[in-house]
Amino acid sequence: MPASPSTARAINDRLALRLLQQEGPLTAGQLKQLTGLSRPTVADLVERLTAAGLITVVGESGEQRRGPNAKVYGIVADRAHLAALDIRTEGVAVTVADLVGRVLAEASAPIGDDTGTGPAVEQAVALVERVMKEAGADRLHTVGIGAPGLIDPASGELRDSSGLPEWHRRLVAALQERLPEARVSVENETNLAALAEQRDGVARDRDTFVLLWLGHGTGAAVVLDGALRRGASGGTGEIGFLPVPGAAALPSSTDCEGGFHSLAASGAVVDLAAQSGISAEPGQEPPAVGVVRAAAGLVRSAVRDARGAETAAGVSVSPTAVPAARFLDALADRLAVGVASVVAILDPGCVVLGGEVGQAGGDELAARVQDRIARMTPLPTEVRTTTLGGSAVLRGALLTARDRAQEELFTPGERPVQRW
Repeated sequence: MPASPSTARAINDRLALRLLQQEGPLTAGQLKQLTGLSRPTVADLVERLTAAGLITVVGESGEQRRGPNAKVYGIVADRAHLAALDIRTEGVAVTVADLVGRVLAEASAPIGDDTGTGPAVEQAVALVERVMKEAGADRLHTVGIGAPGLIDPASGELRDSSGLPEWHRRLVAALQERLPEARVSVENETNLAALAEQRDGVARDRDTFVLLWLGHGTGAAVVLDGALRRGASGGTGEIGFLPVPGAAALPSSTDCEGGFHSLAASGAVVDLAAQSGISAEPGQEPPAVGVVRAAAGLVRSAVRDARGAETAAGVSVSPTAVPAARFLDALADRLAVGVASVVAILDPGCVVLGGEVGQAGGDELAARVQDRIARMTPLPTEVRTTTLGGSAVLRGALLTARDRAQEELFTPGERPVQRW
């Protein structure tokens, strides 16, 4: 059946808004060309969207810069303000942005292990309020939160998990209470990192891939056929509990120390580096990130120097690169055990080494893992290095907050002009 006039108008409005999201400000003529709609239809939708407070004139185009055809229209970015949070075991990071995702202010703060639950929650909420003020936002439309742990697929709430601070769960409720007009949602941090890599990172050309998170702990996110998969209980990707050879014991339902976590979490990485004589500069960054970055840098420099010094007699290799290469080889051996298990079940074709440790390892670590996977499975698998690193969680939280806010504000129908 043909669409009713009101339905057709709604479809046209959404199409125009989507183009303005993707392309940025456009003239009415450009909207006509991109949508294929007639000039009167475009004029009508521009008038509707302007009256609704969703778009406005942001400039003029053309040599003469006069007349209605020269007007450039863009989304009213300050129609709503958004916040994204990345809450970790050791602290919280906050970003406040406008409706098109432009970051207006951001900050982070450590929260010590000895901080009580109440004070930790108050510190985090106070940080959000301070960043809001710096951004010039008096209220928030949508808040997206990335957190470690399981998200209940039925309620959307962060489940109580052993080993994670209680303030994580309390923070979500506290934000909803202090920001009653905001839509607050929480998602697993690794899932958000995968969404960011899919939209803005190294997996933009992939609709199926797995992100292996390497940071303070370990995790995995699964994207199949373009969709994030969470599982029946929200636990898809809890790779830290994966039983693997090389671990001292089996994991339990409350402790992943016997699983893949015991081989690839930050503490295990630092211990492995120490065995190879690799250490990081103190205080510069998390120790696991520091040792992996140092080793990758030494190997990279050695390869570059060797290429310059290559002779008919062979290649000269710097002695300092030998322990670094040995450490990266050993770390790749460990990571490959977990990656091979994922590949055997899902056949994703691509695995992204994410998180701060994955980024620090760079191509030197990714190439080693890919080489081992090629020897362990017949399934072709490309191993890539994250381009976003630890910032992927915050980026993913902001992307989901923006999508949710735009979905609501851009819904066809009556749109009273209201600032958030």
